[in-house]
Amino acid sequence: MTEKMLKFVDLARVMPPKRPAKTRTHDFDEIYTAYPSEQAAAQASRCSQCGVPFCQAHCPLANNIPDWLKLAAEGRLEEAYELSSATNPMPEVCGRICPQDRLCEGACVIEQAGHGTVTIGAVEKYITDTAFARGWVKPLTPTRERKQSVGIVGGGPAGLACAESLRRLGYAVTVYERSDRAGGLLTYGIPNFKLDKAIVMRRIDRLAEGGVDFKLNFEVGRDASLDELRDRHDAMFLAVGVAKANDLEAPGSGLTGIVPALDFLIAANRAGFGDKLTPAKAASLSAKNKDVVVIGGGDTAMDALRTAIRQGAKSVTCLYRRDRDNMPGSTREVTNAIEEGVKFNWLTKPKAFLGDGMVNAIVVQRMRLGLPDAAGRKIPEEIKDSEYTLPASLAIKALGFAPEDLPAKFASPNLAVGPSGAVRVNGEMMTGLDGVFAGGDIVRGASLAVWAIKDGLKAAAAIHAYIQAKQPQAAE
Repeated sequence: MTEKMLKFVDLARVMPPKRPAKTRTHDFDEIYTAYPSEQAAAQASRCSQCGVPFCQAHCPLANNIPDWLKLAAEGRLEEAYELSSATNPMPEVCGRICPQDRLCEGACVIEQAGHGTVTIGAVEKYITDTAFARGWVKPLTPTRERKQSVGIVGGGPAGLACAESLRRLGYAVTVYERSDRAGGLLTYGIPNFKLDKAIVMRRIDRLAEGGVDFKLNFEVGRDASLDELRDRHDAMFLAVGVAKANDLEAPGSGLTGIVPALDFLIAANRAGFGDKLTPAKAASLSAKNKDVVVIGGGDTAMDALRTAIRQGAKSVTCLYRRDRDNMPGSTREVTNAIEEGVKFNWLTKPKAFLGDGMVNAIVVQRMRLGLPDAAGRKIPEEIKDSEYTLPASLAIKALGFAPEDLPAKFASPNLAVGPSGAVRVNGEMMTGLDGVFAGGDIVRGASLAVWAIKDGLKAAAAIHAYIQAKQPQAAE
C-alpha cells in the first residue's frame, strides 16, 4: 500500500467547484468546473483500497475503480486513463451523467463509515478530460481488417459501445440512425448543463474517423426492412432504445400546451446546436415566461425542470406522487434543481387539466403513502377532498418511456417481443432471429446509459463469437 492512499481520515470529500445557481441558470454550460490537478489527486487519494471493492461490484461495467484512483493519486494519469478506458468506451460521459450516488459511490466503504464517499465520478471525468487535452486518446485502430460486416440499428450509448468494440476487432460496422445526429439521448435527451454536446460529438467523430459508417436520417421500416439489412450484414444489433412516451389519462389531457418531456428536451438541445425550429413549434416547446409544471420524478423530469428554469420560465414546479425519499431520480439532480429555483410538490399528482383549448391550470390531488407493493415501495393513495388548483401554461409529462411496436415498424413480424413490447433475447443477447442481437433499453426497459453501454459491449463479444463460429476459416 502506498502512502499516497487512505487519506479519507485527514481529507474531507470535496466535489469540483460548482458554478453559483444565480449564474448557471442563465446559460446551458456545464455546472461543474474542472478539478485543479492537485485537488483531483488529493480526492483520489481518499480511496481506502478495499480488499473487496464494493464500488467496482456496483458499477455495471465493473470498472477497475480502486486501481485508477491509485494511479490518479500518484499522478500517473495516462496509465489511469488506459485502465479506465479498458472497461468503458465513454468514461468522460459516465463521469458526468451516471447517478454515482446509486451505483459506485453509493457502495463506497468509507461512505458507510461516515467519512463521505470518494468522488469517483468527478475523478473519472477529470482523468479522461485530461487524456483528451494531452493527446493520450489514440485513434480507433482495428487489430486487423475482416471481411464480415455488422449493422447496428440505433446510435445511442449501446450502439456506440458495440460499434467501437466491433470496429476494434476489424469488422466493417454501419450504424443506422433515424435522427440527423448520432448519440441518441446523449445528444438530444440530456441537456448541455449535464453533458456538453461537444463531448458526445467528439466520441462520435472518433468512431467515424476510425471507420465506422454512420447512415443518418435512416429509418428501418421506411428506408429498408430489417430483413433487407440482415441480407447486407453478417450480424445485426438492435439498439433503438425506447422513445414512446408513457401517457397520462386525466380530464383535459388533450389540451394544447401539454407536451412529452422528450419533445421539450429535443427542442432545447436542437436550439443548442443552432438548429432552427418552425416558429409555432419553437413557441409551443419553449418555457419562456410560462408557468411550467413537470409531472414525474425521474432524471428526465429533473432535466426538463432545470431546462425550463434556463429558458426563463415564470415559475417551475414538479409534481411527484411519492415523497423525496422515494424519488427515482438522482438525489444530486434534485438538489441542483432546488438550488436553481424549482419548487417540488411532493405527494401530489394531476387530477385534471383546465383550459379553453390551451391549458392554463392543473387540478392537483394530494397523496399519502400507504402499504408497500410487491417490490417494497409504498403505494401512493389519494387523500379525499384535498385537491387544489395550480397555474400551468406549459405542462410537461415525464412519465417514462415504452418500446415502439418494432415487429410492425421494422416489417419483421417474427421478431419476438414481450408483453411490454421489449425485444426478447437469450443469454447471449440474440433474438429469435438468427444473427440478430439486441440490447440496451429496448431489451431491459428505460434505464441508465451505463447499462446500455454494458449491453453494447456484451453484444459485441457475442456477435464476434457468433461470426467466428459461423465462419471458422476466419477464426484467429
